Amino acid sequence: MALRFIGIDPDTDQEHCPAVWVDAEAKPEAHLIVQGWLADEATQAECSENSPKPDTEAVIRIPARMVPLIREACDAAERASQLR
Repeated sequence: MALRFIGIDPDTDQEHCPAVWVDAEAKPEAHLIVQGWLADEATQAECSENSPKPDTEAVIRIPARMVPLIREACDAAERASQLR
């Protein structure tokens, strides 16, 4: 796996910060890798009402100010998937 680092929360203190990467080599298509704050129990419960969460997944929270980074990661993942 070769992750392409896209960026971190622009308002971070450089520690314990939300971040996003792209794994362009994931099969069958590229994946986004997102680091964020683990959502509180109430948020996790509300999310589970729409999408039950298996033990191998987590509900995370990232700030909206990271939207440009997420867009960049989505574009990079889409380009990588189209090259296959």
